[in-house]
Amino acid sequence: MDELKNDIAVTMGRVDGDVVEVSLETDMPAATLAINDTEPDTINYASIDDFAKIEMKIGQILSAEPVEGSDKLLKLSVDFGESTPRQVLSGIAKFVTVEQLVGQKFPFVTNLKPRKMMGMESQAMILAVNDDVNFSLLNPTADIKVGSPLR
Repeated sequence: MDELKNDIAVTMGRVDGDVVEVSLETDMPAATLAINDTEPDTINYASIDDFAKIEMKIGQILSAEPVEGSDKLLKLSVDFGESTPRQVLSGIAKFVTVEQLVGQKFPFVTNLKPRKMMGMESQAMILAVNDDVNFSLLNPTADIKVGSPLR
């Protein structure tokens, strides 16, 4: 039976500040070793083709009202420049008032599959951002025409 040598030569060097490059020389069977001294890559990348499937447009909120039986949902009527306004249900009632919404323009995702909530259909999704402290709806900084696509 052949005897394996246990001699291993290790060469280490810093590459990008976060990545350690390791090369091994051994008489043992071939192996690949990668070491990264940061958190594993957890980004779920979308391709440009995936992104191109998402339709986002500017919509103007025509009316807003609380949804009966929910402390989170508001029912919005939104003009996207189409023949009729769309109904949008959004869980933003704890963060904004009806008065802050009506007449304002916001970006929406407009090609999501319609979703039923509290027995009503939502036909788009308003875009918002929040962290541990703050909540904000996203607003265009100019008077953009309703129905204009986000690019």
